[in-house]
Amino acid sequence: MLGRSERESGAQALLAATAAGWVAGDPAEADALLDLGSTTATLSTVASIDGLSAVVHLGHPAQPSHELERALLAAPPSLVLTGASAVPAQWVWVGRSASARDLTGHVVVDEAGMRDRRHVLRTMGVSPSLVPTRTSLEERVALAGPDGSLVVERSVAAGPLAALGYTELSGSEVLGEGAPVWYGLLESRDVVPRVDGVAQVWLAFGPRDDHRGSLQQTLGLVARAGIDLQHLRSHRSQTGTHIFFCAFSCPDAATLDALVAGFAERGVAHRLLAVLPGQEFVPGPDALAPRWASASAPDAVRA
Repeated sequence: MLGRSERESGAQALLAATAAGWVAGDPAEADALLDLGSTTATLSTVASIDGLSAVVHLGHPAQPSHELERALLAAPPSLVLTGASAVPAQWVWVGRSASARDLTGHVVVDEAGMRDRRHVLRTMGVSPSLVPTRTSLEERVALAGPDGSLVVERSVAAGPLAALGYTELSGSEVLGEGAPVWYGLLESRDVVPRVDGVAQVWLAFGPRDDHRGSLQQTLGLVARAGIDLQHLRSHRSQTGTHIFFCAFSCPDAATLDALVAGFAERGVAHRLLAVLPGQEFVPGPDALAPRWASASAPDAVRA
């Protein structure tokens, strides 16, 4: 059995699962994935039911979604992400009147569509009406009204909406451009899976003693293992010590075993959140063009 959270695009998640071989099915049948409720409920249900896995939005394998990192660490320790799959964004913009093209009506979009394409929607100049992903198609059509439009998955637009007279609007093509959407396979495992080759790893850890320099000592173990961190983020902990989330490419299982053993030997609390087989996750996460402060301009700094 395979599920998803209530906020996720069923059609898009199923397409990713089918492409990765996690499930055999028709990508057009969004209901093939069980609706498991909220993110917290999804994780709890997967941990408690044998044979149940879930497709979850990753952010990017090398730059994890912070929401997912936090949810995983707060969930039962048996949960781990074991695979990654990317699919082109499936969103299209549809309407059934000339007024819809003029942006005079509501543009109804759900939570998954807003997450994936919020920046594109802003550049299009629309003011979206956000609805829960669980909102039925009938309710969305009613909310849009005769002059409104909808942002939906392509399979939905080509099926039930086409029968209602909806067609793809001019400018819709930009919603499918840009980076793909990454999904992961969430499973409950008694033992974290070993990957013979290269894998992308998500690891959470907390230094034994939260004092000045404690992070440096822990990162020394990572450096000695020859690992180059791609992602590092801190978060407060209710236990008093800081929590750190990191992600990196690991060359083999032996290297990961040695790193985890080093953490255990030093008393560093830790947990593997994801072991995703693969060396290249292309395209990579969004890149920045930094503008650093100039050390040679003290007057500017004082100002």
